[in-house]
Amino acid sequence: MTVRGLAGTTEPSMAAPSEAARDAAAARGNQSADIEGAENEWKFRAPYQVHGEDSDFQALYDGGCHCGRVRYQLSRRQPLDSKFCHCTTCQVLHGAPFQWAAIFHKEDINFTQGHHDLGWYDSGSRTTVHKLPCKVSCSYCRTPIMDEGRNMILLFPTLIKFKNAEERSRFDPTCHIFYKSRVVDILDGKPKWAGMNDKSDLIEDSAPDTVKKRKREAEEE
Repeated sequence: MTVRGLAGTTEPSMAAPSEAARDAAAARGNQSADIEGAENEWKFRAPYQVHGEDSDFQALYDGGCHCGRVRYQLSRRQPLDSKFCHCTTCQVLHGAPFQWAAIFHKEDINFTQGHHDLGWYDSGSRTTVHKLPCKVSCSYCRTPIMDEGRNMILLFPTLIKFKNAEERSRFDPTCHIFYKSRVVDILDGKPKWAGMNDKSDLIEDSAPDTVKKRKREAEEE
């Protein structure tokens, strides 16, 4: 799945972590081999940077992988957007008919455990290097954790421990994308885009008003 804000081919240039940041990581019990050197600099940047107890990060949700080695918190009440993706890449990598994904800023997540136990996969080059955009998973149980782009991350709500139905409703998908590649029909009345939303045709049982709106926009383009 490719989402606006997640596009990119290489990791952007960033400053090395400060000595204070490395000292703080060491004080939390991290070994020198886990925090020193250029190969560990990603651990000090969003979305992998661990927020200290005195930070302004306000945790609203907790999530994690199947085996429990990777745990994280979210500070944003509601995702920037949420979608069902039916592209063939998501079908294969998730082993499911479609993917439920929610978009957040990188600064919205805080890993409380296991951010050293992550693995990467670049579906474009089919390599396991940390190159943006990339897919992130637990290196032990292989649970997909997120897709990381240049500025945004794409999380999977099924990993979040919602306390009630109201919390879960905040993550309700707004549409289906790449519905042309679907392997199952979902007649829920939500907009269904052949490819990316707002950049392709609406198909199937999309709401009539949404279809009319898209036709007007296409005529004006």
